[in-house]
Amino acid sequence: MTFIIGLTGGIGCGKSSASQLFSELGIDVIDTDVIARQLTQPDGQAISLIRDAFGNAFLTADGALDREKMRNLVFSDSRARHQLEKILHPLILQETIVQIKQSHSPYTVLVVPLLLETNDYNPIVQRILVIDCEEQIQISRTMARSQLSEQQVKAIMAQQISRKDRLQKADDVIMNDRGIDFLKAQVIQLHHQYLMLSKDEEKAAN
Repeated sequence: MTFIIGLTGGIGCGKSSASQLFSELGIDVIDTDVIARQLTQPDGQAISLIRDAFGNAFLTADGALDREKMRNLVFSDSRARHQLEKILHPLILQETIVQIKQSHSPYTVLVVPLLLETNDYNPIVQRILVIDCEEQIQISRTMARSQLSEQQVKAIMAQQISRKDRLQKADDVIMNDRGIDFLKAQVIQLHHQYLMLSKDEEKAAN
């Protein structure tokens, strides 16, 4: 199995921007959010289970998950959130393992927003990379991108591990509080480090 870097960070920290830069360097990127969206499209693997658990009210006219309606529910009802996680998490993990087996780059970047909130990926991930920025930047970026209110963004952040705890658990940290060039320089530096680590891992395995 390839050397796996678990990439995570709070909402609005720039996980997608960082993972895109790794992808441009020829590294296979597996994004669990992308997998979740595929599972909840019309006829996605999770749809029948979501319909059974929540009813048709949480599906759109074309049979996909109504993401906004479900988001509103799970933020106000922790029981519903656990129920949704119970449906999605095993399916996401299953598809993640399939994609890892298909990966051919020297190492693989696995993007998991809630990597540190769940133990699901502990047996898979060899190294944790946290994309970080100040909390006020997280809030303003997310509000601009998602048309969410400050209160809604803070509610999402409250359900994530604290910034301090996230940084303590990191093996590597990228600060994403300036422009794209600053982000890119850090990604390139880590890319060279990960290439060396993956070679060491390969030698140890052989």
